[in-house]
Amino acid sequence: MSHFFTQDPTLEFYETHESKFLTPFQRKTLLKHLQSNLQPEYRRRIEIILMADVGKSQTQICEILGCSQEMARYWIGLAEAGLAHKWNERPIGRPKIVNAQYLDRLKELVSNSPRDYGYAFSHWTAQWLSKHLAGELGIEISDRHINRLLKQMGLSTKRKTTKPPEINPIPDAAITICDLKTTSEASLNWSFNLLESSNELIRNS
Repeated sequence: MSHFFTQDPTLEFYETHESKFLTPFQRKTLLKHLQSNLQPEYRRRIEIILMADVGKSQTQICEILGCSQEMARYWIGLAEAGLAHKWNERPIGRPKIVNAQYLDRLKELVSNSPRDYGYAFSHWTAQWLSKHLAGELGIEISDRHINRLLKQMGLSTKRKTTKPPEINPIPDAAITICDLKTTSEASLNWSFNLLESSNELIRNS
């Protein structure tokens, strides 16, 4: 369902709820624009901001407007940052060319944890990077293209594995000093016994 606020003839729903992020001037301006003949994309942006301002959750907003999580997250974040007046500054439509801004943002995202941007998981995938950037910058590219761009920048979404320390192998020669001593003593005892036997034969002859 779309046009959540415009379906209320008097907009009393919004007027009776306390504002969380917007200034009175911002709220008045957005409501005025919402009643004008806006393009659907612009109307949806305003509705996301207004819904967030009265306490609607991101999930609720997506269900009501049928928008993506990425789109809702972006405009909610803009409202929370006090930048709701920038609702019409981002052009409508998806540029097909990856620009320097896109590459810089991609590098920034992959260098940080997704949890820093409100996600529950701790490691990016190419798919989530693509979705996040599509919602934030309006440039939609494939997962493969994301991976190619990362490779060109020397980056990757793969987790770095720590190489286990090498264990020094046991030397093949297992002879110890004790072994050598034992062998020498045995040889000496054998020689001494042989000498004693020879002397005994001489005395008896």
